[in-house]
Order: sequence, then C-alpha cells, then structure tokens
Amino acid sequence: MSTPPADTTAGAIHFVGGEKGGVGKSLLSRLLAQYMIDRGIPFTGFDTDRSHGALLRFYADYASPALVDNFAALDAIVESALAEPGRRVLVDLAAQTHEPLARWMDESGVLELAAEAGVAVHYWHVMDAGRDSVDLLARLLDRFGDRLRYVLVLNQLRGDDFSQLERSGQLARAEGLGARTMPLKHLQDAVLRKIDAADASFWSARTASSGEGAKLGLLERQRLRVWLALVESELARLGV
Repeated sequence: MSTPPADTTAGAIHFVGGEKGGVGKSLLSRLLAQYMIDRGIPFTGFDTDRSHGALLRFYADYASPALVDNFAALDAIVESALAEPGRRVLVDLAAQTHEPLARWMDESGVLELAAEAGVAVHYWHVMDAGRDSVDLLARLLDRFGDRLRYVLVLNQLRGDDFSQLERSGQLARAEGLGARTMPLKHLQDAVLRKIDAADASFWSARTASSGEGAKLGLLERQRLRVWLALVESELARLGV
C-alpha cells in the first residue's frame, strides 16, 4: 500500500520528529520551510525547542514558539491548519516530545478532527543509522499505526548504512502502513557549519556572494546548490 502525494490545494500538518536529539530534525524543518517559501506555498511554522529552535532562528518571519506540554499552545497548530484552506503547518519537534504530543493527540481527538476537515497529518521521522532510531520508529508505529502519513527520512549526514533498519523489520512494517522513504544525502560538514554560524537561510547561503553572509567559497556554494536540488526533487516527489 502506498500513500498518494499530498493534494497541494488541501491543508496539511507536517510534524518533523524522531525523538532523538541531534538526528537532523531541525535541518529537515529548515529544508521544508525553504521549499515552501521558494514555491509560494503558504505555511505557518511552530518551533517546540525552548533552547535553540532552528525555525525561530533561521525563519523567524514564518515561525512561532509552541510548548508541547501545553494543550492550548498545541491547539493553535490544528487551528492554524483549519483556518485557511491550502495552508501548510510545519512543526519542528524537539527531542523527547513523543509522549506529550501523543497524549494531546489522543485526548483531543486531533487526528479524527483533521480527517473530518480534510487536513492530512504527516509525520517525518528523521533517522540516523543507529539502533535508537529504529527502536523509536517501532514505538511511533506502535502508538499511531495507520493514523499518520509517515515519511522515513534516512539522514546520511549521520551515517549511510541503514541495513540495521532493513533487518529489523520496521522498514517493511512502516511501508505496509503506507510509509515512504526519503534519503537525505550528505553535504560537506564545513558548508553547513558556515551557514549555521552566519544564521543564514538556505536561500541567502545559496545566492549571496562569497564575501557575504555564510561566506561560502565558489565550489562550496556550488556543492550547496547541487545538494539543495537533490533535496528539492525528493520533496517534490513526496508532494509537500
């Protein structure tokens, strides 16, 4: 069973999680934000990281803070998706937020309400090549089954051997629930460090001259453009 690409005229909520710290959740959230900006897709961002939220840092004009342990703050996520047809809602989930998020969804009937309103709820599970990510995927599938639209993001910046995931049976299980996979290819570490040090969006890093912003060299900027083009083709395939 495969889940069809998202209808670009319908609303959608995109949760970016993975539970584990440092796995690449915020990087993917930034990429999704830039993709929607580049294509003129209206969206509202919510950042749940209290200490160093990436959406608030890099895309402040599009994002607001949200406390996962506060039902009223989480309610604003769904209300934003319902308020304007076609609007996307992007939620960058901090580490260790699975339980309060699941409790809010279950006690508030969030997924049922979204289904009634025609709002698709996507969960981008960002994974590295370690066992922890596999165990956290199993926990996610145990809790939500086929009630979410899953994308398994295989973050090759954090290792490129995902055979453990394949051997575990969790990949086949997720695909049986309609999950799709997205490889996130490796980008030179120095390029990302320069972008982050300059607090630069991917747009500004890609377009600024070598003496501005992230101060990337000519070939560093070219590597960034090639990498972003690969990411954008994957997001287009998945139907954001």
